[in-house]
Amino acid sequence: MQKLPGVHHVEVNYVAGSATVHYDESTTSLPQVQDTVSQCGYHCRGELVPKHVCERPAEAPPTAGTLNAGHDHHAHHGDHAHHEHHEDHAHHAAAAAVTSMPMPSQTHSAPATAHTHADHAAHAMQHDMMHDMGHAPGMSMEGMVIDMRNRFFVALLFAVPVFFYSPMGEMFGTFPVPLGLDRKIFLFLLATGAIVYPAWPFFVAAWRAFKSGVFNMATLVVLSVGTGYLFSVGATFLFEGEVFYEASAVLLVFILLGHWLEMRARAGATDAIRALMDLAPPKAMVLRDGKEVEVATADVLVGDTVVIRPGNKIPVDGVVLDGGSQVDESMLTGESMPVKKGPGNAVIGATINKSGSFRYRATKVGADTALAQIVKLVQEAQNSKAPGQLLADRASQWLVLAAILIGVGTFITWYWLLGQPVLFALTLTITVFVIACPDALGLATPMAVMVGTGLGAVNGILFKNAAALENATKLDVVVFDKTGTLTMGEPLVVGIVSAHADDENAVLAIAGAVEKHSEHPLAQAILRRAGNLVMQGATDFTNIDGQGAKATVDGKKVLLGNRKLMDAERVYLNRLEADAANLQGAGRTVVHVAVDGRLIGLIAIADAARPTSKATIAQLQARGVKVAMITGDNQATAERVGKELGIDIVLADVLPGDKAAKVKELQQQGYKVGMVGDGVNDAPALTQADVGFAIGAGTDVAIESAQVVLMKSDPYDVVGAIELSRATLRKMHQNLWWAVGYNLIAFPLAAGVLYPFTLSPEIAALSMSGSSAIVAINALMLKRTKLTGIRAVDAQHIVPQRATA
Repeated sequence: MQKLPGVHHVEVNYVAGSATVHYDESTTSLPQVQDTVSQCGYHCRGELVPKHVCERPAEAPPTAGTLNAGHDHHAHHGDHAHHEHHEDHAHHAAAAAVTSMPMPSQTHSAPATAHTHADHAAHAMQHDMMHDMGHAPGMSMEGMVIDMRNRFFVALLFAVPVFFYSPMGEMFGTFPVPLGLDRKIFLFLLATGAIVYPAWPFFVAAWRAFKSGVFNMATLVVLSVGTGYLFSVGATFLFEGEVFYEASAVLLVFILLGHWLEMRARAGATDAIRALMDLAPPKAMVLRDGKEVEVATADVLVGDTVVIRPGNKIPVDGVVLDGGSQVDESMLTGESMPVKKGPGNAVIGATINKSGSFRYRATKVGADTALAQIVKLVQEAQNSKAPGQLLADRASQWLVLAAILIGVGTFITWYWLLGQPVLFALTLTITVFVIACPDALGLATPMAVMVGTGLGAVNGILFKNAAALENATKLDVVVFDKTGTLTMGEPLVVGIVSAHADDENAVLAIAGAVEKHSEHPLAQAILRRAGNLVMQGATDFTNIDGQGAKATVDGKKVLLGNRKLMDAERVYLNRLEADAANLQGAGRTVVHVAVDGRLIGLIAIADAARPTSKATIAQLQARGVKVAMITGDNQATAERVGKELGIDIVLADVLPGDKAAKVKELQQQGYKVGMVGDGVNDAPALTQADVGFAIGAGTDVAIESAQVVLMKSDPYDVVGAIELSRATLRKMHQNLWWAVGYNLIAFPLAAGVLYPFTLSPEIAALSMSGSSAIVAINALMLKRTKLTGIRAVDAQHIVPQRATA
C-alpha cells in the first residue's frame, strides 16, 4: 500500500480488521486506494456506522467517496435520493478507504470523503482473527460469529462418527460400517464433510495470503489440517498406509471452537464504539416547505430548522431559534442537572430535551458534529500502534515462518534422521503447525489498546493514538495551565465579610440590586452568587469608571466598588479595613458595599479553583508525579494559589509565548512532561510536551495540538487518564509475556524434544486456542478493573463534552 504514490503511511489494526491510510488526494484518490487494497487480496468495503444509517442499494457500484456494502441491521430511512447527504453523516468520521485487514469478516455501509495528508483514510470496524477468515463480504459482526459457530457444529457432527470408526474409537467398541463400505472410504466421506465446508474460510484465507506473499494463521491451519487429510486420502486411494482422518477432523473441531470463543471475546473490544455511535436518534423532525417532516437523522442538512418536543433526543448540533427548554447534557458533560436553553444557545446532538419545546437551526451535521468527532478520535486511536506493538507485529510475522521451518525440520529429523514411522513424524509436524499460533502475540497489545481507548472514551477521556496511551505511563511532571484548567476561568464570589456576622445575604441582596444594571464580569459574579435572593429595585444607577457604581435602593444611597470609591465618598469603614487588607493580600478582588455612607460588608471575588483541582493534585502526587502550575499571574498570586492547592512547582509571570519554553526546560532536566491546557496560547506547550492534555471546553487549536482530550473539562480526568494508561500497559506486558512464554515452551514440546512424551495435534489445538483466548479475556478484564477516575458507564451516559470540530 505504501508503494502507491501519494500514500504517506498506513496503520493497520488487526483486531478490528481496519486500516488507516494517510494519503495526499492531489496525488492519488479513494478509488485507487480501494483498488490497491483489493489487489492485495483484502476487502475494502466500508465502516461501522450507527444502526439508524439507512441501507444503500446493493446494486449501486462504489463511487469516489462512497464505500458500498449494506449493513444487515440498517433500516431504510428516507428516500434514497437523499443519499448524497449521507456523506456527512454524524459518525462517518472522514473515512477515505476502508480495508478489512486481513479478514473481510464483516462490512458496513458507509460513505466516505477523501481528505489530504493527516486525515485517516478508513475505519472498517470488523473483527479479525489475525488472519483472513474468508467470510463473505457484507457479513456483520454477529453474522461472522454465528457463521463460525455453525461451521464448528458441522465439523463436530461429522467428527464424532469419524472418531468412533477410527482406531482410536475402538476403545469404546467395534462399530459395523454401514452399507458395506470399506472403512477407509467411509472415513473419507465423513472426514470430507467434517473438513471441506467447516475449513473453507481458512483455505480461502490461505490462498489470499499466498497471493499477497505473506504467511498468516490460516496458512498454519491449512498446513496442519490439510496435510493430515491429504495424506489420509492418498493412503485411501493411492498407496498403502495408515490413515488419520480422525486427527484432522478432531483437530479442526478444536480450532473452530477456539476461534469461535475468541471471536466472542473480541466482540467486547468494539462495544465502546458501537455505544457511542448509537447515541444519536434515528430520526429528526424538520421544517421542509413550511411543513414538519420526519426524516432520517442522516438526511438533516446544515441550515435545516429542527423541531424538538419534550422527551426528544436532539439529532444534530445547532443553535436555538425560538422557544426554550431544559436539556439533559449529562452524556456530554457529566453534569446531572439539565441546562436551560433559549434563543441563541447552542445545542449538541444526542443530548435529551426534558421539558419545553423549541426550534433550532442545524449548524453541524454528519462528520462535523461533536459526537462524530468523538467517534473519529476513538477510531483513530484504536487504529494507531503503541510503540511496543511494532515489535510484536514483526515477531508474529516471523513466527509463522518459524513454525513452517520447524515443522519441516521436525519431519526430516524424526523420519529420515531418527528413522521413526512416517505417521509419527507427520503427527509431530502437524502438531508444530498447530501449536505455533501467532494470534496470542498479535493480539497482545492491540486488544489492550482497543479496550483501554474504548474505556477512556466512555469516561470522557479521548486518546488520539496508542502512543499517548503508552507515554502517559512515563510522566514525571504534569504542568497545569492555571486559568480555565485548575481554575474556573471566570470570576466567582469566594467570600463575604459582613459588618454583622449574620447579614451576609443582606450584603449580597443589596449588591445584587445595584449590579443588575451592570454588565461587568464582577457584577455577573455577584449576581450568580445572589441567585434567587429577594432584591429591591435600584434607581439612579451610575457607573464610576475605575472605581465602581452607585445607585439608590429602597430610598438609600448604595455604593459598590473599591477602596478608592470609599475614600472618595468618605465612607465609614466600620472596622473592616483589616479584613479587606487580608483578602487583597490573598489575591482576591474586594468589592466594598456601603449604605448611606457606612460600609456594611465586603465581597471577595477571585477566579476560583475547580472543585476537583485539589484532589487531582493529591492523587497525582500519590502516584509519584510532580505537579507544576504555569500562569501569567504575578509571583505572589501564583504562590497563593499554589499553596492553596498543594502544587510542587509554581511557574509565575510566564508570558503566553513562553509556556512551551518552560515545558522544554523541565524536559531538559530529565523529566517526562505532560501539559494540561485549554487556550490558543497553550497549543505550543501542548505540542512540546511528551503528552498534551486538552480540556474539552477549550479552543479547537488546543484540542488539535493535544494527544489526549478531557471532554468533561475536569482536571481529575488527568488522574483517570494516567491510571487507565498504566493499567492498559500492564495488560500489554502481561499479554506479551504470556505469548512469548507460550511459544518458547510450545515449540520444543510440539517437536518432540521430550520424547517419549509428545503432544497430539488435538491437544496442540486446544493449547493454541486457549492461549489466544487467555490474551483476549485478559485484555477484556481491563473493563472490570477498578481504577481511580475511571468508572463503568451506562451506554446512555457515555461521551462527555465537546469535540474537535
